[in-house]
Amino acid sequence: MLGQGGHAALALMSLLILLWHEAAPIEVPQDPKILQDLKQPPTIVKQSVKDYIVDPRDNIIIECEAKANPVPTFSWRRNGKFFNIGKDPRVTMRKRSGTLEIGFRSGGRPEDYEGEYQCFATNEHGVAISNKILLRVSKAPLWPKEVLEPVTVTEGHPLVLPCNPPPGLPPPFTFWMNSGMSPIPQDKRVSMGLNGDLYFSNVLAQDAQTDYSCNARFLFTHTIQQKNPFTLKVQTKEPYNDTSYNATDPYGGRKVAESTPTFLSPSGSESSKMVLRDEHLLLECIAAGLPTPTIKWFKKGGDLPGRKVKFENYNKTLKIINVSEEDAGEYVCMANNHLGSIRHSIFVQVKAAPYWLDKPTNLVLAPDENGRLVCRANGNPKPNIQWLVNGQPINNSLPNPSRQMMGDTIIFRSVQMGSSAVYQCNASNQHGYLLANAFVSVLDMPPRMLGPKNQLIKVIENNRTFLDCPFFGSPLPELRWFKNGQGSGLDGGQYRVYINGSLEIKRARAEDEGTYTCVANSIMGTAENQVRLEVKEPTRIVRAPEHQSTIRGSMARFDCKVKSDPSLPITVAWTKDDKPLYLGWRIKKDEESLTIPNVNEGDEGTYTCTVKSEIDQDSASARLTVLDRPDPPMDLDLSDPAARSVRLTWIPGNDHRSPITQFLVQFEEDHWDPGRWQDLSTYPGDLNSVILQLAPFVNYQFRVIAINAVGQSQPSRPSPRYKTSGAAPDAIPRGLRGWGSKKDNMEISWEPLLDLERNGPNLHYSVWWRRKDSGEEWNNVTTVGSKHVVQNTETYVPYEIKIQARNEFGSGPESNMVVGYSGEDKPTDPPTELQVLKVDSTKANIQWKPVDLNSVQGEFKEYRLYYWRESSQVPGLVVSKENKTKGFYSTVAEPSGILSNLVPYSRYKMLMVVANNGYEGPPSNTVDFTTKEGVPDAPRSFRINRRSFDTLHLEWDKPLEPNGILIGYQLKYQTVNGSRVGRPQLETFLPNMTEFTLRLQDRSTRYKFYLSALTQVGAGEVFAEESPHFANEAYIDQVDIATQGWFIGLMCAIALIILILLIVCFIKRSRGGKYPVRDKKDLPLDPVDQKDQDGSFDYHSDEDNKPLQDSQTSLEGNVKESDDSLVDYGEGGDGQFNEDGSFIGQYTVKKDKDETEGNESSEATSPVNAIYSLA
Repeated sequence: MLGQGGHAALALMSLLILLWHEAAPIEVPQDPKILQDLKQPPTIVKQSVKDYIVDPRDNIIIECEAKANPVPTFSWRRNGKFFNIGKDPRVTMRKRSGTLEIGFRSGGRPEDYEGEYQCFATNEHGVAISNKILLRVSKAPLWPKEVLEPVTVTEGHPLVLPCNPPPGLPPPFTFWMNSGMSPIPQDKRVSMGLNGDLYFSNVLAQDAQTDYSCNARFLFTHTIQQKNPFTLKVQTKEPYNDTSYNATDPYGGRKVAESTPTFLSPSGSESSKMVLRDEHLLLECIAAGLPTPTIKWFKKGGDLPGRKVKFENYNKTLKIINVSEEDAGEYVCMANNHLGSIRHSIFVQVKAAPYWLDKPTNLVLAPDENGRLVCRANGNPKPNIQWLVNGQPINNSLPNPSRQMMGDTIIFRSVQMGSSAVYQCNASNQHGYLLANAFVSVLDMPPRMLGPKNQLIKVIENNRTFLDCPFFGSPLPELRWFKNGQGSGLDGGQYRVYINGSLEIKRARAEDEGTYTCVANSIMGTAENQVRLEVKEPTRIVRAPEHQSTIRGSMARFDCKVKSDPSLPITVAWTKDDKPLYLGWRIKKDEESLTIPNVNEGDEGTYTCTVKSEIDQDSASARLTVLDRPDPPMDLDLSDPAARSVRLTWIPGNDHRSPITQFLVQFEEDHWDPGRWQDLSTYPGDLNSVILQLAPFVNYQFRVIAINAVGQSQPSRPSPRYKTSGAAPDAIPRGLRGWGSKKDNMEISWEPLLDLERNGPNLHYSVWWRRKDSGEEWNNVTTVGSKHVVQNTETYVPYEIKIQARNEFGSGPESNMVVGYSGEDKPTDPPTELQVLKVDSTKANIQWKPVDLNSVQGEFKEYRLYYWRESSQVPGLVVSKENKTKGFYSTVAEPSGILSNLVPYSRYKMLMVVANNGYEGPPSNTVDFTTKEGVPDAPRSFRINRRSFDTLHLEWDKPLEPNGILIGYQLKYQTVNGSRVGRPQLETFLPNMTEFTLRLQDRSTRYKFYLSALTQVGAGEVFAEESPHFANEAYIDQVDIATQGWFIGLMCAIALIILILLIVCFIKRSRGGKYPVRDKKDLPLDPVDQKDQDGSFDYHSDEDNKPLQDSQTSLEGNVKESDDSLVDYGEGGDGQFNEDGSFIGQYTVKKDKDETEGNESSEATSPVNAIYSLA
């Protein structure tokens, strides 16, 4: 025998074995096809609340709705007994529902129907029950009438005005008002407690100025009841004057006894509070004292739960929301003022009505499967668990061998059809109860496919995808997947099959396309479905929009180039700041971009391009920043005035998202140039206050222009005018010089001072001069002009000169001394021995003897060489004899120079003079010289024409300057194809050849040509040209030549010419007396004559057709027309004449018909063949 421990171990092992074989419950899909055939016990889906309070003025509706198959029937119990609805005419039940409606139109009292109701929903598979619904009717009792005596209280003492509202269902909401229906102000001193009483921590004299009435508002009836008001009489030790009241001294200077804090609520040093889990905990401490105490809260042994704690009613109420077990403990409130403090402890207990840990759920099992229902709940105290089946205690039900009770769990083993039922779990303790319905349904159903047939799934390449195959059956079928109807089931690798039937393809590739078949199989049968998979290229933006900063008024463009699968239609949409973009008439959108012309500030924002296909999308965003010129500065102000400066301050305008880099300050003065604004100075963009440096004796006004990267702002409004005082000139006249306009004078000139440099009125200039190094006294003159002429000077004499500006306020600084010269005269001596030392094709080395510099009679400027091209040595070439000059500055004893840029193979002449600033001297000897032969210039022109498909015709002109005797031309050419070039080829030509025809190997080949002329010296400048691309070649090849107008016209012209020739020949042959005729009587037949079929004879020889052929051939111009001889037109060589010289005999012999037709179709008379003969 086994001991007690052995039995326990065996029972535990049996339980483990049972649990091991337990099958997972079947989840019934919410598919209409399944649900309409699925038989299920009832399930409560809607019911009234457990504590149900109703308005007595309305009909009573107690809800109870359930679903089941077949449709359930409903019944009710009231106070534990069957409620016969049919016997009460006021009670009706809604169709296809268990909801009760109780009406009172025909009389009756709602209070008569108060009680506990419970709904039962029944069908052949079980019974479901609702909660027990406690129905109560709302009550709003009247306030008891009472006469309230005035309340007398001493100033500074506490006071409690009781409310005691009438008990209502539900309890009313209370608040305090005066008889004028104004709310009683509440603060730290005066406030309402949780019980509705009004608490005064201390009373002030002004509290007696109003009365106090407690009001109760009942929620269901929406009525407010008012209690008779309290009247206060406040006793004061000193007279009270309401005008002496102020917030800082509420007692108006009167002496009121202060007091330490005491608690008005709760009383004593400690109290307790019980609260249920998940409810709100409200703890209250209201203290009396003078001054008014402050309240603080804390929890012993821990911190207050910060996230759940709220302090209300001026810190007098501590509120903890959603209380849990850890919120239990001792809470302490402390009231204190400067006289002392007091504490009160509140011990909080947290109890709990039952709450679910594991709520039982519906269980669907196949025959012979195992399962269990679990009902676990917790609470404080721990709840009692009770099981019911079909609304009856499970202990009172019929025994079920497949069912076993184990505390809060019911275990089912090898269930059979017909054992379906609804089980109820009731968890209860003294604070409440929980009731849950859970049915056990035993179901057998063959496999079914729930998804659409032959579904097409499109997926983006390299993405994960799921092929869904929803199915159902009882028992649960086994599902397998196949691809293209071949091979074993798909599972593993990149495939994964889920329990719900979905097939996951972890990374779809092109080779994964195909038809997939899912097969569900169980003992009840087999079902299958197919899914076709197509793998598409991703939709992506390959050129995304980029951030832009655009100037206002210009154009902005955002790119959005998309690449997608060709078989997927896409849509491109633009949004601005995450809102659809309205295009309107201005904004343009095409397939790859968005264009915004004439942008303004309203266009600024973030633009997003979103491209969508039916299976994926991509988006990209870019920010448009609109830049603009800055707004003009504002509020110009002048300060810190000084003699030559003033401070200018302004407020910068809006920079329009482009930082201001500079400020330009301009001025306008009203004397010298009124109305014209001039630039004064620029300043960095981070300044808005500057000191302006000014000129004396000017009446200024200023304006400021802001500058950023876009441009300048409009000018600001002008500042007030500011006038500076006068002063002596600061500036020295610039550009002081002395020079002679004639040989016996010297003009002294200078630049007058600018208007802003005058510094005062009556500006004039003092000028001094004297001969240099002479020791003479200074000569001087005063003038208002800018020039003074000194007369009767010697020729080209140096003078020392200086100047000074003056006005009414004094003299300015003297200038530095400058040296000027009197006037010049003609040089007297020519250069001598001008000669050419060496000459080549383009330059010549020359040399001459210098002149005495004193003979120049002025400032020596240069030796000036005059030269011209007299003629060319090339016979017949006409040249220009334009006179050219070249200057040589040299003061050495043996000067020389190089004359360049000469034309080769030419005769030149030259001469030289010496020059000063105003005159040239007499000429030197004239020299002739000849340049040598050089290389020629490039040909004047180079033309490339295409005269046929396979030839290029090149033409050119001789060089403008051959620079020698031409001996020929050379042409280099090579094929070109993009950047690739072929092997160079060379052709040379005689000097009299200026054209060349190149035969093309391939009509599409292009060439690069390099042409140059040749002399004995070598090749000249190259003229490079590339053969043009003849775009009409392909067109020419494809066009039917017979349909071209020019061809038809040409054919008509040729046909006309041939017709004319034929007519001429016919006329010539038909002329009587000119053609030799055979005399049939006297002459025998020619051996070559042939007899026609009609008996006539042909007198034409084989040569008779030749003139016609010759005439046709003569169109080419290569064959002469034949002479008009009689022999050519006659039959034989011997013509017979009459005595008068005319032909005799018959000359109209009929030709054979076949021969005539043959001649008409011969090649010689064909217009087309005639054209080919012209080719």
